[in-house]
Formats: sequence, structure tokens, C-alpha cells
Amino acid sequence: MLSFEENVSLKPYNTFGIEAQTKYFYKVEDPTELQRILTQNKELPFRIFGGGSNVLLTQNFEGLSLLIANKGVELLDESSTGVTLEVQAGENWHDFVLWCLDQNYGGVENLSLIPGSVGAAPIQNIGAYGVELSSVFKSCKVLNVDTLKEETLTKTQCEFEYRSSIFKTHQKGKYIITSVCFELQKPPHQTKVEYGALKALFENSSPTIQEIAAAVISIRESKLPNPKILGNSGSFFKNPVISESYFKTLKSQYPELPSYPAPKGLVKIPAAWMIDHLGFKGSRHGDAAVHEKQALVLVNSGNASGKDILALAQNIQAAVKETFDISLETEVNIL
Repeated sequence: MLSFEENVSLKPYNTFGIEAQTKYFYKVEDPTELQRILTQNKELPFRIFGGGSNVLLTQNFEGLSLLIANKGVELLDESSTGVTLEVQAGENWHDFVLWCLDQNYGGVENLSLIPGSVGAAPIQNIGAYGVELSSVFKSCKVLNVDTLKEETLTKTQCEFEYRSSIFKTHQKGKYIITSVCFELQKPPHQTKVEYGALKALFENSSPTIQEIAAAVISIRESKLPNPKILGNSGSFFKNPVISESYFKTLKSQYPELPSYPAPKGLVKIPAAWMIDHLGFKGSRHGDAAVHEKQALVLVNSGNASGKDILALAQNIQAAVKETFDISLETEVNIL
């Protein structure tokens, strides 16, 4: 029988730095232990933690918190044009990106400095600067919580969409991701610099993947707070996607409203613009606050509780709904 730590603070395991307790805690360094843990503790509710960068803790947990901490990167296949890698779920995402840059493997450079673990990355199909995880994802190994058997899920089976996958929707809680397989490029790399600040920075040039990563890191550091200094989980809300007809209606009322094309003829609009327009940027609700440089980021300015941050988020959602008739969805998993 494995022994669990008891009455453990989860503050070190969430990037908001929220104080919350879990009754039991176990660090999983070997994914084969998961089957034994779940078999021997069928009556005990459990939660999975990775990098803790996409979670808001609003209460203590009377169950078992499992920290996925398995490490390792393995080369599965190699050709003249690329490689297939299997990366263990407990690896830090940004550390993995830096490793890829050192190996000159392309495809993840635009996703530099995104907080969290490799195993958490497919759950919300992380993305930045015109690239999503799904573009380099091949498959992932998972433990099926119902059958306690290991399975391999393909890209198609994961049903990736904008900041979403089966792991966030209809199969939420059914699988624990234990490793992820990526398909990455060898030179010459097919880079993407058509989005946002990268487009202006690299216009009429052909940057290397290392130059793109350095630019992404610089941009993110200039706009986003370091969670080690100021507790946050990055973007708290998704950018809403609306019909073209409704966008035209809004644009007639707010001519300065920015937009980006989205699949299926839809239009994506920046949630940060709406939040800023409503005057929330830099505002506070006790120690919960909207970051002064990026309105999408909610922060713990000191000793905010999860409920404080949630209340601020709900105030923002209500104001956006009232003014723009748009329901803002959270990127963050609220527990």
C-alpha cells in the first residue's frame, strides 16, 4: 500500500499561489503507479495536478491530489525532414521548448514561455502567436480512469478545437495523460510569423526558430507577469468567437473593435479589448486584480483567495454580457 502525505498545502502547486489544503497528496513519478493508486482507493475522490498553471482553487479538497511528475524525452523516429518524440507528462512545457530549440527541432517556438506541464498542454490545446499544440501533436498515452487500462489517443480522437479538447469537454475526467508524442521539423523549418506582434517584427525577413522564440519570450515577459513574482494563470478568459453578422453589428457601435478571422467563417475578437474598454484593467477586488498591462490576466496581488479571484472574474463576465451580449468563457479550470 502506497502511503500518502496528509493535510498538504496546495499553494506551491498552483501558479496563482492560492492557499488551499488537500486531505491526501502523492507525487507520481512512475505512471504505472496510477493504476495501483486508483485500484486501491476506489472510494476516494482524486484530482490531477501538473504545472498548476490552469487552475483556480476556490476551496479545500477532501480527497487525493496526484501531482504528475514523470520525466523524460525519447526519440521514437527520425527522418531527413523531422523527428517524433515521446515526452513524459511531468516535463515542464517551456523547458521542453528550450530543449527543442537546442536540438534545432521546429514547431513549438511560438509556444515559448507558456506555463504548465507537457501533460496539461493537450487538455486546452495551448496556443500562441498563430500556432496551436494540435499542429505538432501526434498522439498521447493515457490511463482510462474507468477501465484502469492504458490507451493511446490520436489527434483525431482528441477532437482539438480553439483552447479545447475532449479532455475539457465530454470526456473530462475520464483520462489521465501520461505522455505526449510530437512530430517536429528539422531544417529548413516552416515557421509562422503572420500573427500579431511577430508580423511587424519579422516583416520581410526569414527568422530562425531561435529568433522567433526569443521574440515570443521578450513579448510575453513585457506584457505578462511572472507567476513566481505575481500569482496568475496567464490568460483567464478565452477570446470569444462570434458570427460575422454579429461582429458587423458590434463594429458599427465600436469602430475600434479589433478582430481576427476564425474557422468556418466566424470572427474572433480579443476579450482583453472588451475588458479594457469597460475599465477593468488595473482594477482590484481586495487582493484579486486585473493586471495593469494585460486585461486578460487576473492576478493574486497578495493574499487573495480563490473565491476573491472568482468573484472578480464573474463581475467581468457580467459586465461584458451586459454591454456586448457576449458570454466570456474561462480558460482556467475552476475547482
